[in-house]
Amino acid sequence: MQSKDTIKYWLPWFVSPRSKQFKPFLILVILFSLLYLKADAVDIYVSLNGNDTHVGTKEKPLATLHSAIRKARELRRLNDVSIKNGITIIITKGFYQLYEPVVLRPEDSGTKESPTEIIATEKVVLSGGVKIKGWKKLQGTLSGLPKEAIGKVWVTDLPNFDGSDLQFRQLWVNGQKAIRAKNYNGAAMGRILSWDSKNQTCKIPLQKNINLDNIKGMEMLIHQWWAIANLRVKSVKVMGNAAELSFMQPESRIQSEHPWPAPWISEKTGNSAFYLSNAIQFLNEPGEWFEDLQKHKLYYWPKASENMINAEIIAPVLENLVKIEGTIDNPVAFVNFKGISFEHSTWLRPSKQGHVPHQAGMYMLDAYKLDKAGTPDKPTLENQAWVGRPASAIEVTYAHHTSFEACRFEHLASTGLDYKKGTADNIIKGNLFKDIGGSAILVGTFSDETTEVHLPYRPSDLREISTNDRIENNLITDVTNEDWGAAGIGAGYVQGIKILHNEISDVSYSGISMGWGWTKTLNAMKNNTISANKIHHYGKHLYDVAGIYTLSAQPGSFITENVIDSIYKAPYAHLPEHWFYLYTDEGSSYFTIKNNWTPAEKYLQNANGPDNLWEDNGPKVSGKIKQHAGLEKTFQYLLKEKAAYSNTAINQAVDQSVVFELIFKSSDVPTDHALKTFAKENNLQTSAIYKWNNRLVIYTSSLKVESLQQTLKRLNATEIKLYDDLFYDFNREKNCGDKPVAEWDNIILSANLVNDEKMQNEYLNYHKTQFEKWPEISKGFCNAEFQRLAIFKKDRQLMLIISIPKGKKLDDLNPKTTLNNPKVDEWNTIMKKYQEGIEGTKPEEVWVFFKPVE
Repeated sequence: MQSKDTIKYWLPWFVSPRSKQFKPFLILVILFSLLYLKADAVDIYVSLNGNDTHVGTKEKPLATLHSAIRKARELRRLNDVSIKNGITIIITKGFYQLYEPVVLRPEDSGTKESPTEIIATEKVVLSGGVKIKGWKKLQGTLSGLPKEAIGKVWVTDLPNFDGSDLQFRQLWVNGQKAIRAKNYNGAAMGRILSWDSKNQTCKIPLQKNINLDNIKGMEMLIHQWWAIANLRVKSVKVMGNAAELSFMQPESRIQSEHPWPAPWISEKTGNSAFYLSNAIQFLNEPGEWFEDLQKHKLYYWPKASENMINAEIIAPVLENLVKIEGTIDNPVAFVNFKGISFEHSTWLRPSKQGHVPHQAGMYMLDAYKLDKAGTPDKPTLENQAWVGRPASAIEVTYAHHTSFEACRFEHLASTGLDYKKGTADNIIKGNLFKDIGGSAILVGTFSDETTEVHLPYRPSDLREISTNDRIENNLITDVTNEDWGAAGIGAGYVQGIKILHNEISDVSYSGISMGWGWTKTLNAMKNNTISANKIHHYGKHLYDVAGIYTLSAQPGSFITENVIDSIYKAPYAHLPEHWFYLYTDEGSSYFTIKNNWTPAEKYLQNANGPDNLWEDNGPKVSGKIKQHAGLEKTFQYLLKEKAAYSNTAINQAVDQSVVFELIFKSSDVPTDHALKTFAKENNLQTSAIYKWNNRLVIYTSSLKVESLQQTLKRLNATEIKLYDDLFYDFNREKNCGDKPVAEWDNIILSANLVNDEKMQNEYLNYHKTQFEKWPEISKGFCNAEFQRLAIFKKDRQLMLIISIPKGKKLDDLNPKTTLNNPKVDEWNTIMKKYQEGIEGTKPEEVWVFFKPVE
């Protein structure tokens, strides 16, 4: 060990030998170095050429990070004067295979003045995998192998690990994840025929040329709503052109008993999609592999570009690569990782116990529907669930002032980086998260395994709560590529979290998910911020999805200045239109959602609580906000690492006008103040709400229908009517040939058609042919400066919207429709016989005007 006050030993990594030019990634690490390497700080070196009996100097480095951490621990235990300004563990270039997780304990903590830094001088990979060698081309035939694979498959012996064959679910060939053999090729999936919850079985169609005789180890992946399930197949019963599958326990029971999410059966939108995997008979295309635990062999069909003689093929061994393990009374503190690559973690629970997630990748330990609904916190709740948390490559518990900066998290089976519980003031900054089976980042408690998921989390000891952690300027791409229901960033019960300036793309479900509990009850969450993130190309496989998704009450929380765009058309979505840019789900309360740019206002507020403020979101948000979101300039070098986008089409929101009408008892009509509050909480302009007597009208976008159908119930109307049958639409640009003005005022009127079906049809036919047979009417509207005139119908009631230039008066413009235009008077005379007043009008009164709420 030795004290250094320069960075001269690092220059070979930062400077290209030929060009002597600094690389952006390396410049960032140099800055870290200048900031953290101080005089009187101890350097401990680790090298592939080292030896753990060495002292850890640059000349005599150690061989493992494990030994370096032990050296540092001893220096701290002895209060060595040399560590006054910190300890730096410097790992030199190379691929370091881990045989056990690297563990940091409270005794490894630094201090603010004397932190522990673990840094790389060049590319350093801490790998939880093993390189698989000894490949030979398979000779002869193999029982079950498809004809098309004969002569093309390579084979090797399975690695013997801990005295038995190594079991794994991922395989990387030259840095690319290979495909575990499955019955449908590419992105194709089948559709289940039925699901029998009582008998816990599923029927699927039989495929030609694929038999299901050899099923040992076979699995089924099923797509259901906002999650998938991995089910181990127990038996297959062929029944004509179908097969009936039964499954292993415990997943068989859980899958058949839990109500949310569940298999989908629908003639209209298709049953749940599925595929089968992990059988020799599915090994039928290049890039697929199969592990035969019975014959102790691994088979792989290489792609044309792959040379098996020199290919690097890695299987994962360790679930955890690094564990930072503090306690509530003695947390780990002031430990920082910089410039390290963490690669090749495994996760075997799906192979051993199945995997049936509830949401955000949290798998169900038990779940079922209640015979009688209701719990103390939610009187209408009809289900119960208890969940576990998936394994993570890096796991942090009870730690503060730790950081991961300029690191790479790649080729990981489940979660990448997980700050689980009791974390505070930690930083995740400037990292790459790529090719990850589950979530890139998780933070905070989601539910302890002993606690039902809907119960609000309010620990008596506040040190349990993850508080003031920061996630910023990370590139997250091609994550959730195995557990499709995980999120790019998932935050549970957190306080003061700041999720800032990240770019998230190529995600199977939601970009950012924050909150847990499905409750309006105040809980551990508050003062959280999601701001200036760029989220795009998400929702690749699932639906009921959003760029940013929230749950439960979170006072003082903000979602601001994010950019969300380009959601995939998930090919097997059960409800294809049930996707959103922003989605405040059950119990979401006390949020400010402001200045978020999205291509359209396709948002959902589902069973929200009080005091949400929606303001200035959508396509009209300032271009500066759009330019500012995502990685800040210093970190944009990461963008070259973005995964290629899928060829899947992108959803486009169809924005059409609709009208809601609410009818109240006279004593229950909301006040203007109450309506203004409702508008703020529900992404509405107050100017969209109109009143007449005991009726309200909301003129809005069809994109808000799904939300409003739920939230309007809060106003306690006796009847809520949706007018989405637009049977007449005068458009200034189309019918007058000139562009409309920028800002409009809308005049809303209502009347009934007479109660005679024949006359109603005559009225509708007049309007269908008006533009052709009565062109003078359009000419009159053009003269009157009408921007739009739309008529909606519900039963026999009409809603008429006349749009005029802002600031002008209908009384001044309307006479221009008949000026030198007698055909308009003729038209109006004919129309009168088809119209009468709605309930509550005076005798001879037909059209009533709804007045804007002020």
